[in-house]
Parts: sequence; C-alpha cells; structure tokens
Amino acid sequence: MRAGFVFCLVLLAGCSLAPRYQRPETPTAATFKEGGDWQVALPADTAPRGPWWERFNDPTLNALQLSATNANQNLKAAFARLQAAHAQTRIAGAAYLPTIKVADGVTRKEVSKRSPAYSSARPDTYNDLVAGGYFSYELDLFGRVRNTVAGARASEQATMGDVAYLELSVRALLTETYFSLRALDAVIQSWDQTVANDTRALALTQHLYQAGAAMLSDVDQATTVLSVAQAQAADARLQRAQSEHAIAVLVGQTPSNFHLDPSPLTGGIARAMPINAIPSTLLQRRPDIAAAERRVVAANAGIGVARAAYFPVLSISASLGRESLERSNLFASPSRFWSVQPQGVLTLFDGGLHRAQSAAARAAFDEQVAQYRSTVLSAVQDVEDNLAALRELDLESDSIQAAVIATARAATKANLRLQAGASSYLEVVATDNAALAAQVALATIEARRLNASVLLIRALGGDWMNPESANRP
Repeated sequence: MRAGFVFCLVLLAGCSLAPRYQRPETPTAATFKEGGDWQVALPADTAPRGPWWERFNDPTLNALQLSATNANQNLKAAFARLQAAHAQTRIAGAAYLPTIKVADGVTRKEVSKRSPAYSSARPDTYNDLVAGGYFSYELDLFGRVRNTVAGARASEQATMGDVAYLELSVRALLTETYFSLRALDAVIQSWDQTVANDTRALALTQHLYQAGAAMLSDVDQATTVLSVAQAQAADARLQRAQSEHAIAVLVGQTPSNFHLDPSPLTGGIARAMPINAIPSTLLQRRPDIAAAERRVVAANAGIGVARAAYFPVLSISASLGRESLERSNLFASPSRFWSVQPQGVLTLFDGGLHRAQSAAARAAFDEQVAQYRSTVLSAVQDVEDNLAALRELDLESDSIQAAVIATARAATKANLRLQAGASSYLEVVATDNAALAAQVALATIEARRLNASVLLIRALGGDWMNPESANRP
C-alpha cells in the first residue's frame, strides 16, 4: 500500500500542465528576393560572429570598437539586466528545495488569571525560552514550481538574446556613424576647395566688372555661388561635429574630451560582405529572434503555472526544538517538542479568479507568438532592404565614378584651353566645381555602400567566417 502511494507520488512529480511546446510556424521563403546570385549556405549557429568590424581593415575603427566594449553604458546596463534575470532564475529554482529555519528566542509573558492557559502551579509572569528548527516543503505534483522555473530560465535566455542584439546594434551604429564621419571629411575637403575656387572666381569677376568687362549681375551670381558653397561647407562641419559627439557617447566618453582627426574616406576601406545566407538561417543567427522565441517558451510555461492553480497545493511542514521556563533545563528531555503537518489546500470557489488567470496566460502566449512572427518578418525585411540597397548602390557607384572621370577630364581640358588663351578662368572654375561636386557625391555613395554592408551584417545576426567567405572582399 505504501509502495503504491509512493509510486503515485513519483508519477505525479513528473506531471506538467503546460502545453507541449512547439516553435511557432512563420512564413519563410527558400531564398531572399533581393539576393541575386547569392548561394545557399548551411546554418552555422555555433560559429563565431565577430569581430566582424575588423574586416573593414581600419585600425581607428577597431580601437573605437574596443572602447565600446569596455565603456559603453548601454551595454553595461544590459549586462546588469542579464545578471538580474539570472538571479530571478535562481530565486525560482530555490522552490525545488525545502526551507529550513532555526530560531532561538526568549519571550517574557504575563498570563491573565482569566485565560484558559492560566495555571496556579506556575507564576503569572515568566520567561518562555524556545530553541528549535522549522522545515517546510511544497510537493510539486502538478508542475507549478517546475513551470515557474522553466519560465524564469526562458526569460533569462531571452534577456541574453536582448544583450547580444543590443551589442550587435551598438557596434553596427558605431561603425555606421564612423563611416558617415569619414565621408563628411571627404565632403568638407571638397567643399573647402570649392569655396577657394569660388572665392577666386568672385575676385576675378569683380576685377572684370571694375574694368567694364563684366556686368553687375555677374558679380551677384558669383557672390551667390560662393555663399552657397560656404553654407554647404559649414553644414558639413556641423554634421561632422554631431557625428563625432555621437561616437564619443557610444564609446563611453564625454564629447568635450573626444576628438577624431580628419581622414577623408577613400577607396582603401574594404567593403565587408557577410556570408551567403538564406531566410531560415535567421531563425538560428539573429539574437532578437532567439529572444522572441524564448519569450514564447516562457509564456507557454506560464500557462502551466496558471493551470496548476486548479489543483491542490500539497506541502509538508515540521518543527523540532526545546521549550522551557528555565534555561537550566531547556535541553532536558522533557523540554523537547516536535510536530509534522502534511497539508493540502484546494480552492473550491474563487469568483472566477483561476479561470481569468488561465485566460490571461493564454492571451500572453498568443501575444508572444505574434511578436515572434513579427520579429521574423521584420528580420527578413531588413535583409531584403539592405540587399537591395547594396545592389542599387553598386549601380550608383559605377555611374558616379564615370561622372568623376568625365568631370575631371573636362576640368583638365578647360585648364589646357585657359593656358592656350581659348577659355576663361570662370569656365575653369565651373568645371573644377563640377568635378568636386562629383567627388562629394562619390564619397557619399561610398559611405552608404559601407553602411549598407554594416546593416546587412546586423540584419543577418552578425558576420561569421567559413572557408568560402574568409577571402571574400
């Protein structure tokens, strides 16, 4: 009989009222629409994802990323949240073990003569000395504790994914801002040269006007062109200053004490392309998708916790100790006391509380499933957007490079005609400014191409290397 009872308890101890978990289905495609001739790659969820920024071969960027690792405050706050989530898992897991307490105290009492506890055999006022231990344990027969722990563990893993995705986003933002700043260095250099050319053109136009060889409208036009160039140069400097301030905050420094020397963006910075991928690999690579899926697991465990409330809570409590009026005989055999109390509590009526809690748990699960699917769809969109951006920016880069070559050739010919007396200085200035404008456009597009690579790496959940991609430019 006792053996059968114990066997039943063991079976119940393995009981869980949470639904059997299955990863929610999401709409996926076999390939990326904007992927072009990209080839299918096998998932590599255990492969390292970085340091992907080193593939750009920029020592300054590498140093900034190291500073962000050690000093970015958002990353420090996220790591603290992860530690708190780990502690919550340990708190939930503590319910697996019994609670044992010891107590030692003295109580000074005076008993009313009208109290049922009054006895003429002892004084009205006395000391009550107690020294003992107390034990309590909940039998997790219906999985309440087990599902609580499972939910806490899944929430911790979700927080771990949040931290990983935040780190990926911070590093991507730092890299993106850095390339934008370097592009602005090139833009400022071009605008400064344009301002110098326009200043000389204005001086020449004023000289011709004073000599009667030009009209006042020509002076006004030259003044307008110079003023616009000066405004553009000033605006580029403003954008560079703000980008530098943003980088300072990302690496945990005050903008007042942070400075990056100008270094115009050139073709020497490699454009890092991540490994070929397919949509299904996002389910294993992206930390935010993993975090969203772990929150579905936590919500599923929450359903089990809510269902367990319909069943009795079985617990065992016990106490053992000594109690006496005098310290001298506190540890004598007659002073001993003990008790054992198995207890089962079943709620018969709660006004629909448990039903409402179960409905809330189910709704929370449905919400997390929808959030998970939304995260997957957004991730695929991120990849598609940046694949399209890389393709179109490649075409734009080819076009603007042709324009740079053409305007440079025109500027050279204008200078040759000027030397031969067949052209005016104003024509030379115009062709030089056109060449500089093409260089500004090229620097801007190159920065956008680099940043599209960065955003694609982030969209794919980080870069990772294999023999086929190790030598990819």
